[in-house]
Amino acid sequence: MKSNEFLKLSSIKPKKEKKKTKRPVAFIELKPYPNSKKKKVRVGRGEGSGAGKTSGRGQKGQKSRTGYSKKIGFEGGQMPLYKRIPKRGFKNPFKKEFKIINLFMLEKKGLQGDITIQTLVENKLIKDSNVQVKLLGTGEISKPINIQVHAASKNAIEKIEAKGGKVEIIQEK
Repeated sequence: MKSNEFLKLSSIKPKKEKKKTKRPVAFIELKPYPNSKKKKVRVGRGEGSGAGKTSGRGQKGQKSRTGYSKKIGFEGGQMPLYKRIPKRGFKNPFKKEFKIINLFMLEKKGLQGDITIQTLVENKLIKDSNVQVKLLGTGEISKPINIQVHAASKNAIEKIEAKGGKVEIIQEK
């Protein structure tokens, strides 16, 4: 025998046997996997059950009482984390929120003549007529328009007036 033959596992390995085909299982023979079905623990059913008296809640304290529900962020009376960490920045309560309309949007929809907030809602440029609208000068327009908005940029006003149109600013009530 050559030394090379010792290294080959095929000479040592037993030959594989063909697997037998399994017969179909009858419905009566079907059973759940062992230990997959567990009984529900019935707490508070006496000391002999192993979960009697305190019913697994321990002794005394807030958590053992009926009606206890843990509040989010509660730390047992300690100052909660969300109050301990420093806050940054400033939220202006008087900030005005505007829906933005650009000149290219008006041109794309083919709007001309008099344009009001209601016209913008009908053409689905804005969803609600109760919002404030600001006109910005991105893009170009080809026709003169008269538009009523709550605010407009200088660039937008210049472009509209150059084409012979007019921007009317709506004052708040």
